[in-house]
Amino acid sequence: MSVQQLHTSKTMDFFSASTETVMALPFVDAGISAGFPSPADDFMEFSIDLNRELIKNPTSTFYGRVKGNSMKDMGIHNGDLLIIDKSLPPDNDKLAVCYIDGEFTLKRIRLDKDCLWLVPANDDYQPIKVTAENDFMVWGIVLHVVKSF
Repeated sequence: MSVQQLHTSKTMDFFSASTETVMALPFVDAGISAGFPSPADDFMEFSIDLNRELIKNPTSTFYGRVKGNSMKDMGIHNGDLLIIDKSLPPDNDKLAVCYIDGEFTLKRIRLDKDCLWLVPANDDYQPIKVTAENDFMVWGIVLHVVKSF
């Protein structure tokens, strides 16, 4: 089964996560030096399957492609790929994909005494106070961000 596009909006594209395939890739278990190269780097003995490593709950995991720059100060940019788990509960300071008043948004959750805030990581955007009047739900919690360079 291949990855299928499920939904597109002006802020995010959603895709299914297929874990039916296995693709073992070479893995440097000892880490990769950011200083002087190590002669041991030529002897990669291990492999890794990113499906197993990044997706813990296959039936509730989706991919989302970021559109926009409201989270740029967290290092999340336009075009980055999110791995989102819908089975995880929302909690304070979690990075979440939320649905509010007909739009999807990627923000950090901030819980106060009497309200919930959706907090951007870009000073050009204001935090969003979620009230009882909003059509709101936390759609999923972001587990990983795959960067494009």
